[in-house]
Amino acid sequence: MALIGNLRYRPARRLGQLYVGLVLYGVSMALMVRSDLGLDPWDVFHQGLAERTGLSFGTVTIAVGALVLLLWIPLRQRPGLGTVSNVVVIGLVVDATLALLPTGGPLGVRIALLVTGIVANGAATGLYLGAQLGPGPRDGLMTGLVARRPGWSVRLVRTVIEVTVLALGWLLGGKVGVGTVAYALAIGPLAHLFIPVFAVPMTKSTTPEPEAAPVG
Repeated sequence: MALIGNLRYRPARRLGQLYVGLVLYGVSMALMVRSDLGLDPWDVFHQGLAERTGLSFGTVTIAVGALVLLLWIPLRQRPGLGTVSNVVVIGLVVDATLALLPTGGPLGVRIALLVTGIVANGAATGLYLGAQLGPGPRDGLMTGLVARRPGWSVRLVRTVIEVTVLALGWLLGGKVGVGTVAYALAIGPLAHLFIPVFAVPMTKSTTPEPEAAPVG
């Protein structure tokens, strides 16, 4: 698959913003994991697989991202630099951050970790999508399915995918809790807030759509 996008326009800002966003995304995931109050659907799935396989959370995140990216081939989706970087960088960062963060702690600290993680995740979404160097593999799966089935809405496809991975993750032992609900309620408004803030306009009329917030 050929990479989409180019770096002829504002390459320094876009590359810097992409990688700051991906690093922040990995940190935000680790904060939510250490809160032990529940994760977003894809991370429930990642955590469940990690529990079953004995692999690290970050390794599972990378492996799942790579497998999802392979599903782009029949959907005729083309990845960008941001897509490939998403697969690798987030998993490495989340493992590094988990190694630094202690487990457990008072409930107040864990709530603070959860809230910080969710807000940071929204900001990371705006940063890396705003760089316009390609969506994450999980977002591309969603948009690819919608493109191949015009009668299906983005909202429907995203809901079906996320409910499916949430259920599988829960069955595998992933943590579902108040954090899962909080993330579901907050990530849409946060993405809607941050994506326009960090958007790098390629032309006067080009602005990323907030609809396709990343799912990891």
